Amino acid sequence: MQQFDLLIIGGGPAGLTAAIYGARARLKTAILEKGAVGGQAFTTREIVNFPGFASTSGPALMKTLAEHAKGFGAQIITEEVTSVELCGELKQIQTRKGRTYQARAVILAPGAQPRLLNIPGEKVFRGSGVSYCATCDAEFYQDQDVVVVGNGDAAVEEALYITKFARKVTIIVIHDEGIVDCNRASAEIAFQHPQIEFVWNSILTEIKGELEAEAVVIKNLKTGELTEMNANGVFIYVGMIPGTGFLNQQVELDECGYILTQPSMETSVSGVFAAGDATAKVLRQVVTAANDGAIAAVTAERYLEEEHSFKQEILQAATPVLVAFWKPNNPESISLLTYLEALTSVKEKRVKLVKVDISRKKRLAEQYGVEEVPTVLVMNQGKLLRKITGEVDESCFCLADGIIAG
Repeated sequence: MQQFDLLIIGGGPAGLTAAIYGARARLKTAILEKGAVGGQAFTTREIVNFPGFASTSGPALMKTLAEHAKGFGAQIITEEVTSVELCGELKQIQTRKGRTYQARAVILAPGAQPRLLNIPGEKVFRGSGVSYCATCDAEFYQDQDVVVVGNGDAAVEEALYITKFARKVTIIVIHDEGIVDCNRASAEIAFQHPQIEFVWNSILTEIKGELEAEAVVIKNLKTGELTEMNANGVFIYVGMIPGTGFLNQQVELDECGYILTQPSMETSVSGVFAAGDATAKVLRQVVTAANDGAIAAVTAERYLEEEHSFKQEILQAATPVLVAFWKPNNPESISLLTYLEALTSVKEKRVKLVKVDISRKKRLAEQYGVEEVPTVLVMNQGKLLRKITGEVDESCFCLADGIIAG
């Protein structure tokens, strides 16, 4: 059973970036990835909006990220995670190969996959005419004919974006004429747009071409008639599926199954962080995934440092401990520190003082229900004996001395 400081589930841009930051911070770091390293980005033909890379391919960029992570010492393990136990100090990760990995901190970066139509030609031309992201690929279809499948907010709003580049955008809608699932404002703009046409009561049944997509076959659901239409690009928006099924609701998810996080990428479980497309967010791009991964890894590093310090300085202390919570902008709490330091020196090291900046170590404050400063915890052998909020006097020392005398 291998044990890591930081274990990252998912080897896409978020997971790889997290591994770079984690390994560089000298954390024993590993990625568990079930398939090709790089996630969805690995299947992207060309990437032109990642800072510093005017034009590169998905595989090339992901290979660069992977080599960067491995260069700092991160391990990349090709195994599929099947279940996790995320509570407790050591997280347990099980894989399909029957192995169990342990980690002091976990970053969830399993990504999200577009829901497929599962029609002939869809997988063949993915990255060569079939796309699931207009922001990524629309500019490749300058003055060409494009088909959009779907009628929700994403489909219609992305179709409007594509009109900045394409000559004509045809939206395939399963409903009767005039009925769409997107918000009314976007629908009205799309209905009146000179470059957009709608095909109603229809579905896509096939994508055709040689090296790249060249045409689509459309089926009318009322008449059964099949129509072939020229199309250089096919953008499919029938939903996304976050890869969070293995979590078994152990972290808080939204109604669509995406992981809810704080701005620091913390999840609802202590020591568990999340990054990338599997999180609830506005924009899912390689650059935003990398951003998430960097934040998650730095937050995880601070969490591990705080846990180590807490265990060493407080839980395993040989003497009673006074844990003083303070804030740099709170004069009362700063005065308290001066007072406690003076009293501690008088006690000839029989009582230990640990100072905690509540603005930096919020998790520790939350753990003990500390909401205001100054607050002092009197602890011995890891147990909380008393919590004093507001005015603090020598009674806390008397309690600590009593432990020693008794």
